[in-house]
Amino acid sequence: MNGAEVLDIGRDAIWLTIQLCAPALIVALVVGVVIGLLQALTQIQEATLVYAPKIVAVFISLLIFLPLMGALLSTFMRHIADRISAI
Repeated sequence: MNGAEVLDIGRDAIWLTIQLCAPALIVALVVGVVIGLLQALTQIQEATLVYAPKIVAVFISLLIFLPLMGALLSTFMRHIADRISAI
């Protein structure tokens, strides 16, 4: 295995990490912005108001996107196993 193959596997691993984190992070971002706008519109300045809805939304998004995440991890592992067996 040469350096180019190692960099290719590293790049694929970083891209996979981004794909796995994106759904939960995007949901957290959207919920945070919506709650922030509601706080600004109603002039409620409670700092802890954001946490409960954000935690629930991220949990639900993880339940929804868990099959996709599992499929991505499974495909990556098969790809790595094929490369290992080719050595």
